[in-house]
Amino acid sequence: MGSTFTASAVVLLTGVFWGIYWVPVRAIGGLGLDGAWGTAAITLAAALFLLPFMLKNRTSLRGKDPLGIISVIFGGAAFALYSIGFLYGKVALVVLLWFFSPVWSVLIAKFLLHVQVPRLRLVAIAVGLAGLFIMLGGDGGLPVPANLGEWMAFTGGLIWAFATAGMRLKSDVTPLPSAFLFAVGAALTSLALAPVLEPWPAIDTANLSSLTLQVLLTGGLWWVLSIAALMWAALRLDPARVGILLMTEVVFGAFTAALFAGERLSVSEMIGGALVILCGLLEVWPTKAGPPHKTA
Repeated sequence: MGSTFTASAVVLLTGVFWGIYWVPVRAIGGLGLDGAWGTAAITLAAALFLLPFMLKNRTSLRGKDPLGIISVIFGGAAFALYSIGFLYGKVALVVLLWFFSPVWSVLIAKFLLHVQVPRLRLVAIAVGLAGLFIMLGGDGGLPVPANLGEWMAFTGGLIWAFATAGMRLKSDVTPLPSAFLFAVGAALTSLALAPVLEPWPAIDTANLSSLTLQVLLTGGLWWVLSIAALMWAALRLDPARVGILLMTEVVFGAFTAALFAGERLSVSEMIGGALVILCGLLEVWPTKAGPPHKTA
């Protein structure tokens, strides 16, 4: 009972912690590492923190499923898009479009993996799609992402759905090497996008020490410690509880963006966002397992 409570608290706090992740990302951008350069620095710092553990356990990836390894790397790539998106779009919309990923997860399960999908999951798809259309097109525009940040979160959520499907089916990598691969995937993605999105950063030498400290803290706290804590907790909890507790990220993301950045959502964005959150809750809600789906 105590272990379950502790693990639940860890997941809850992880959601809160990631709900304010946009703050250091934008602060680092303001100090000179704009665009994808900031996320590249953060994730490289995380990879460097984990490198000594990888060197100490050099056989940790030997014999592991290649598709599982690739899936973890692509998971990091998806998170990199999510991180970069905070610099190009509204915080709340970036978070909400990322949390649209349960729709992709259900569609992948049904049409690519040929898994029988419970009726509640199909309801989740309908609710999520309705929320997306209202959130993006409720003010009379086309129901598509309006800026680069929204497109990155939307695309990142799609990649994340594929990555998690691969991780669940094929990954046999232990948590520490997974965290390292995750950071490497994010760093490579960020470095590939950085020169395309923004010019080479010009950093004021007066900001260098502050920038270095923020990069190291963000990489260490968010990409190493919080991810490791979440992996520890997720092994001790039902997946549905993990998914529901992580919804605190949406709430704190929207709240802190309104409080500190003055970002406000329109009525249609709030209604659509509420439906997207409901979609996420329906997707993780426990259902009775049905008979396996047979394909020709």
